[in-house]
Amino acid sequence: MSAQKDCEFLVKRARELVSDDPCAAKAWLITARTLYPADFNIQYEMYIIERNAERTASAGRLLYDMFINFPDQPMVWREISVITAALRSDSQDKHAQFLRGLFETLPGRVQCEMLLKATEQCFNTVEKAEMLLLLLKRFPESVVQHGVNLGETLLEAEASENVETPVNCFRKLFVCDVLPLVINNMDMRLPASLMQKYMLKAAEFYIGYVTRGPSPDVQIQGSQEGGSLKSPTVTRGAQRYVIDGLSEKSSVVAEPWERLLDILAVVGARCEWQGDKGQRSYVDMLQRVKELCRYLPGLEGDTRSRCCSQVVICAALVLFRSAFLYVSAVQPALFQGVNALSSGPWILVEDLSSVYNDVEVERGAMKHTHKKRKLADGREKTMSSDDEEGLGKGRGRHILVNKTEMPSWSETLDSFRTARESWDLLHSHDGLETEFKKICASWKTDSWLWFRIFLTDMIIYQGQYRKALSSLYQMAAVQQPQPGQQSPSGQASLEHHRALIQQASCHYALGEYRMACEKLLDVVSGLVPPNPEPTKSLEDQGRVKTKTRKGNDLRLLPCTSKAVLPFCLQLMLACFKLRAFTDSRDDLSLGHVVVLLQHDWPQGEMLFLKAVDKICQQGSFQYENFFNYVTNIDMLEEFAYLRTPEGGRIQLELLPNQGMLIKHHTVTRGITKGVKEDFRLAMERQVSRCGENLFSVLHRFCINEKIIIIQSLP
Repeated sequence: MSAQKDCEFLVKRARELVSDDPCAAKAWLITARTLYPADFNIQYEMYIIERNAERTASAGRLLYDMFINFPDQPMVWREISVITAALRSDSQDKHAQFLRGLFETLPGRVQCEMLLKATEQCFNTVEKAEMLLLLLKRFPESVVQHGVNLGETLLEAEASENVETPVNCFRKLFVCDVLPLVINNMDMRLPASLMQKYMLKAAEFYIGYVTRGPSPDVQIQGSQEGGSLKSPTVTRGAQRYVIDGLSEKSSVVAEPWERLLDILAVVGARCEWQGDKGQRSYVDMLQRVKELCRYLPGLEGDTRSRCCSQVVICAALVLFRSAFLYVSAVQPALFQGVNALSSGPWILVEDLSSVYNDVEVERGAMKHTHKKRKLADGREKTMSSDDEEGLGKGRGRHILVNKTEMPSWSETLDSFRTARESWDLLHSHDGLETEFKKICASWKTDSWLWFRIFLTDMIIYQGQYRKALSSLYQMAAVQQPQPGQQSPSGQASLEHHRALIQQASCHYALGEYRMACEKLLDVVSGLVPPNPEPTKSLEDQGRVKTKTRKGNDLRLLPCTSKAVLPFCLQLMLACFKLRAFTDSRDDLSLGHVVVLLQHDWPQGEMLFLKAVDKICQQGSFQYENFFNYVTNIDMLEEFAYLRTPEGGRIQLELLPNQGMLIKHHTVTRGITKGVKEDFRLAMERQVSRCGENLFSVLHRFCINEKIIIIQSLP
């Protein structure tokens, strides 16, 4: 008992002297340690003095002695945990650097033992894994003993925690830290099946990471809570994309696609995949597995299954990467929230450049002159190439895009093509398709909204419009903006428009014109008419390319009023054109065509002359909305000419109730004269409206006449 009191007295005396005379304090403790070598408190006090003075070598020696002589003392473990925390942290402050230096003074064997024992003291899986990772990275020889076990522990923890997304702390540590150590350690003999399992775990993590939100360098620009679309498997919000259970810095993964390629190269080499030496690009990889596929039918047994695995894993990764690159270009808000609103979504639709110029008209009628028009000629048949466009099977279909509005158009279309090629390859053999479906099922790709968008565009490209419609209706249900989820810039309404426009385009391609117009009119009602100048460049660019095309092409259309309203007007024109120019008479459809042809004038001039020829053949024409919506001076001049003797004295009923007036009164000279006078005054008034914003006029036409427009289609 007196020995205990002596020790306490000596320690107390040393403490009192530390601040004024550290050398005296040290002398007291050396004396105490000589007298009582087995007393922990004396050694601990010596260590504290050296540690506080930040004398690395002497503090390290004392810590080593305590670790060897007093391994069960809680205070030793508290000290070790402070040091290992400093080793795990990225902190650059002076004390943390001192603690790391102190650890470096210990012999390697002791460091190894200390880390192992520190790991045993951890109860939190992530902390335990981080501690063991310190060990594995410092002592690569320990990977053989602990690497796979650590990996499996993390994967088991992920399974037992029921996390909703592969982007979680357990998977991140496994994929980014443990897996590279394990697969690059050539002393380990791992079965190919295990390496492929790990490869797919890594791929699922990296794909989930890339598609879950903005890249790290965009994080700081305000909250990312906007953007009403998200893949159901992804949690997003004000966390600034910190993975739950990890620090913000640890949550960042640089160059995920490159890292995935690195892992694939190592796994491929270790699984003895064919021709797989140091591949450096995804596109090269696709070419390689395409070549392999040619030999697949002749292979058997292990060689066949190995080849099958190689083709499926490589082609699947190329597919998901290319599909992501395509969708991130056409629908960036899915991945970049509010920051991407400047470049809104793009929509893959039927190209309608040929809607005006696919009716063969005599050379002489090209000019807009009354003198050259022959009224009584036999007129050509009016089926047009885009009306009879079948379901253009997508081999070699062109996709047109305005290069100035989408600077990265070439890369975007390349990504779309590469993704389609990968998809076709994965479905070229039953064995490949079965394996690919297993991957999709385990990754729950059905719930990846971004991937569904790619698949829908792909089946539109293939001309499978009915299938595309079913997918679009399912997506529209997922994309309905939730209350309170609307982004500040109306992103949700843009997304909703995108779905409706694509549905309309598919209905049109199937010949379901009424459904197409219903969707379009829903879109138009939500648009603000743009100013009239801008659309020329986009249309002209399309037309230069499409003069000889068969109406079987597609176009990537920006989802903006400036581009969408003209497209809607063209699509409605395409829907009515067929009805307007059949042998049977349909003045209402013909009138709608005349109104719609005003857009992008004089592109539709040939078609307009065609309409005038039909009216001349009929000898009369009734369209009471004419003066509400026709403000084009050339058209007004043409209709005025039709009333004259030279124009054929065509009977035009263009004023509301004019038909009633003529039917229900004896047609005396006076009333007929009154009708003529009304027509003349209406024409004069109309000429004064020629300067109105045509988009506003046509926008009003779509909204006010919605019911008539829809009812006039079967």
